[in-house]
Amino acid sequence: MKKLIVFAFIGLFAQLIDGALGMAYGVTSSSMLLAFGIAPAVASASVHLAEVVTTAASGASHIKFGNVDKQTVVRLVIPGSIGAFLGATFLSNIPGDLAKPYISIFLLALGVYVLARFLFMFKVGEQKNNIGLSRKKSIPLGLIAGFADATGGGGWGPIATPVLLSQKGISARKVVGTVDTSEFAIAVSATLGFLISLGWEQVNWLWVGALMIGGLIAAPIAAWLVQKIHAQLMGVLVGGFIILVNSRTLVTTWIDQTNVYPFVYASIAGIWIASIVYIAIKIKNTNTNTNTNANASEVLN
Repeated sequence: MKKLIVFAFIGLFAQLIDGALGMAYGVTSSSMLLAFGIAPAVASASVHLAEVVTTAASGASHIKFGNVDKQTVVRLVIPGSIGAFLGATFLSNIPGDLAKPYISIFLLALGVYVLARFLFMFKVGEQKNNIGLSRKKSIPLGLIAGFADATGGGGWGPIATPVLLSQKGISARKVVGTVDTSEFAIAVSATLGFLISLGWEQVNWLWVGALMIGGLIAAPIAAWLVQKIHAQLMGVLVGGFIILVNSRTLVTTWIDQTNVYPFVYASIAGIWIASIVYIAIKIKNTNTNTNTNANASEVLN
């Protein structure tokens, strides 16, 4: 019973992060399941089965709050679903960690760019209502992100979110909502692939149910939170999280000295926190100046 409660909290925490930052439900949930000694393929299958419900709730919430670019969702769904199905079939027979460090290098670079752009190159007037992803770009992005999601237990958000955010003038809120909404189709396709390859008997339905319950509670809260957070602060939060997640993958893969890990994580977290504080103060000062100017104009009138 205690394990089920823990899994429910894992699902809640993972969905809260995923719904607010556009990534990490699969990564967080899979990491925790693996920590309990569950096989990678079974862990990924359980997470994706839970995501069928949680992503549906998350997508509906994001649509309700106006966080979704529907055209981009349509363009990502088909290639993403194909990639997820192939990735699920692949992982059921072959370990899926071989390419993870190299994907993390690419994502780390994107995370640095996203963080720097929202820190130093952000302009309020540049935010677009639509993402405007072309079919030419959506096909490789969907295939790669879908495949990585199924093989790594999570990858749709960590890949799709930074790639979309790396385009100038894109609203972080729209990117997060669009990525979360399109993930429903990816979760369905990956689940079908796992069930065909592994069979229903490999799935622990109590674990899946606990993850679902936690995710369902967090989905509407996260969708509302995205709408309330300032666009520049949202970009800094997402960029820093991308860097932290992918740095962990690279450090644990290529550095054997575990005593170095805390120093690396603390350094990255320190830079991330400093960036958040800097942007928060900047936004506060901007709002104060705007209100002061508005009050001055009212007095003059």
